[in-house]
Amino acid sequence: MEQGFQVLLQVFGGLALFLYGTDSLCRAVQQGAGRRLRSLLARCTANPVAGLLTGAAVTAVLQSSSAVTVMVIAFLAAGLLQLRQAVPVVFGANIGTTVTAQLLAFRVESWRYLLLFGGVLLCLACKGWRGRCVGEGVFGFGLLFEGVTVMRSAMEPLLQSPLLRLELARVQQSPMHGLLAGVCMTLTVQSSSATVALLQSMAAQPGADGVHSLLGLTAAIPILLGDNIGTTVTAVLASIGQSRDTKRAAAAHALFNLTGAAAFCALLPWYAGLVKMISPKGPELEVIARQLANAHTLFNLICTAAWLPLTPLMVRLVCGLVPDRPPKARNR
Repeated sequence: MEQGFQVLLQVFGGLALFLYGTDSLCRAVQQGAGRRLRSLLARCTANPVAGLLTGAAVTAVLQSSSAVTVMVIAFLAAGLLQLRQAVPVVFGANIGTTVTAQLLAFRVESWRYLLLFGGVLLCLACKGWRGRCVGEGVFGFGLLFEGVTVMRSAMEPLLQSPLLRLELARVQQSPMHGLLAGVCMTLTVQSSSATVALLQSMAAQPGADGVHSLLGLTAAIPILLGDNIGTTVTAVLASIGQSRDTKRAAAAHALFNLTGAAAFCALLPWYAGLVKMISPKGPELEVIARQLANAHTLFNLICTAAWLPLTPLMVRLVCGLVPDRPPKARNR
């Protein structure tokens, strides 16, 4: 019992390091280049493709789609963006957030100590605030990967729990169960990057035969799709009390992920086959983290390719979901 409690503490400690590292990186980038990022988002939205690329690039730098979506909502509230300009940026943010999973699949965390040391060294050596911001960003990046490593090592004994194995067996039998599990994970943590990293670590653990994944790709993909749905809650919360257009942008974010998750769940066997086709070949335990990263990226790329030409339709849909208030009748 005491050992299980220590394992849980280690998992949550690693999660805390991951979230703090992400937050530190985000704050450092915003402090060092916040005005430029805001100017970039405000200017580079002349057409849907430019907005899409801008959203993806800024999210890849900040490592947080939630931060970019909240920034877009703030611009809408301030009147700096129109809804038709904001929607493609939100689409791009969904693509940019897949960078973390790709980096983890390439085992970049093995460089974490160099990043941590280099970040501290830059903070101490640089006198200017920009140099310190760079140092803090590098340190936050290293801390992010240290958190993943801590979670990964903690998951090994935790996954031996009979109750957890029973729950994972239910996920393997029911895609809907996995989808709900992914939603709940991201709602709890408020970071899809963290839950996807946790999912990659969990899927890379051996099953009962010691050869195949504890989860398997087909069972892990619905959890991944649920993670994408859960991340939309941050934007919904940020839009509370704001203008109608901010609520519509949050609704577009949710609709993008909900429709995509429904379509991909319906085509789950074919989608899993496509992911395996484009991913490296090899023993399942060695390639499943790469497969999940590719599944995450492919999901957002396909959804964006489907929705971007339909941006005017998305705007009409969210305007219908969040209609304008009827004008108040004047008292005679």
